Amino acid sequence: MEKAILGLDIGGTGIKGGVLINGHLEDIRSIATPAKESKEYILESIAEFIETYLVYDLVGIGIGIPGLVDVREGIVLGLSNIPAFQHVELKKFLTNRFGKPVFINNDANCFASGVHKFGVGQRFNHLVGLTLGTGIGGGIVINGHLYSGVNSAAGEWCSSTYLDKDFEHYCSGKFFERSYNKKPKALAKLALAGDPVALKAFDEYGHHLGELIKHILYALAPEAVILGGSIRKTYPLFKESLFKSISTFNYPTVIERFEILLSEMDETAIHGAVALVELENENEVVSN
Repeated sequence: MEKAILGLDIGGTGIKGGVLINGHLEDIRSIATPAKESKEYILESIAEFIETYLVYDLVGIGIGIPGLVDVREGIVLGLSNIPAFQHVELKKFLTNRFGKPVFINNDANCFASGVHKFGVGQRFNHLVGLTLGTGIGGGIVINGHLYSGVNSAAGEWCSSTYLDKDFEHYCSGKFFERSYNKKPKALAKLALAGDPVALKAFDEYGHHLGELIKHILYALAPEAVILGGSIRKTYPLFKESLFKSISTFNYPTVIERFEILLSEMDETAIHGAVALVELENENEVVSN
């Protein structure tokens, strides 16, 4: 039986899993999230999904969730899109069920950890990962280590006040839907065909995202920001306005050593969940 690390990405619509074997992510599967069911039903669904991976010799389980987590205790403090999943002792439940080490963190933190451990962020000591999708999430790596903050809340710039609302309103898919009544993918198709309204939408989006990245630069001055999520695929449409906004940053010498990169991995959240286990194992080796 092969030794493997199981990574899970638990979202409001789907639960996706994969195993890391000899440095490669394999056997990716998914099930629908029973988001409207009871806490007990959801826990059992997660456990039954994990059981399908017991053909492997699991050395640990890493989990990313779209909400706040008491990382030390492994308690899910709340998920806005899964109403019953509030203050859930997920680590305790799964440890008792499977007898394996379990590590849980916010999914944006997992993204940052994943791109640093396995992706385009490997060469940086200080980076920020931004997931651009229905919402926006942020994760921070400092001196090569994931920084989660209290209850995994570090990097939650989505809730920072910006203009008349917050950064999530202007830097996620919500911006396109509320301002242009279309999803990003549909607008991107129009923009690539030369539609002036769609092109204007992405120009505005790039400006807003640039303002967020300036906010991050003033706070952390990372070497790089790595973009993930579905909206990253429209990057050519907002790249120019993004860099125009960033060019107004007050410290040019910081910008000279700063990069914006796109994550090349579509399963970054699972990679990041796996990285939670790998990093814990590495820390144990160092401490011993």
